[in-house]
Amino acid sequence: MTTRSVSGSGSRSRSRWTLQVVGGLALAALTLTACSSGDSGDSAKKSASGSSSEKLSGTVTVFAAASLKESFTALGKTFEKEHPGTKVAFNFGGSDALAASITSGAPADVFAAASPKTMKTVTDAKDAKGTPTTFVRNQLEIATLPGNPKKIKTLKDLTHSGLKVALCAKEVPCGSAAQKALTAAKLKLTPVSYEQDVKGALTKVQLKEVDASVVYKTDVKAAGGKVAGVEFPESKQAINDYPIAPLKNARNAEGATAFIDLVKSAQGQKVLGQAGFLKP
Repeated sequence: MTTRSVSGSGSRSRSRWTLQVVGGLALAALTLTACSSGDSGDSAKKSASGSSSEKLSGTVTVFAAASLKESFTALGKTFEKEHPGTKVAFNFGGSDALAASITSGAPADVFAAASPKTMKTVTDAKDAKGTPTTFVRNQLEIATLPGNPKKIKTLKDLTHSGLKVALCAKEVPCGSAAQKALTAAKLKLTPVSYEQDVKGALTKVQLKEVDASVVYKTDVKAAGGKVAGVEFPESKQAINDYPIAPLKNARNAEGATAFIDLVKSAQGQKVLGQAGFLKP
């Protein structure tokens, strides 16, 4: 009996030992799992921290067509707010002059042109990085003095004797589009002045130096009540595509890409649409 009692005791001891070992292994496994989970969480945090630590900084220099001034200025402020520590510096002007500056070595990160032709000047010189993307389109409109005192209703009315009209220079996208519209209407028009960009042509009307000018719808809208707009059917045959591209020698390549992404985003397209631009 004593022998059996000892044997039973030993069996129970071994069972307890086995349970303790199994329990210990299970606890160890749980501990390792918890540690692994914790490490994964830490890694995720480190990854997120790493990406945030690589945030954008510095100045993003954008050369853009004059007609983009209001909408791009607004997007620039949005960009700076979304990326603290950055600044967007703009150079607005005639697309042809901006393209010439870029090919001559002017420092810039982004080029947004008012026509594929002026963008081609930059791509042909291999100064753009990648393929330019059309991000909006724009249509012409006749800008007149408030109230349209000369009762201008058509493009042909601009050819009337005694009417003073300003146009964009022929090499500028808005001027090229105006010439295309005049050709479509089989009209010849000699303006009292050719302006180097669309804002210059619009200013001529605002200063009452001319009775009318052919500009973009977006410029008429941006001017508010300072001018009146007159639509004309031939403008549909002279709609300009607006391409945008990062530049090969960009000093802030990451910032350039991020700004272009904003312009092409739903948020950017909303701002441009509200300014009167057409979808690409």
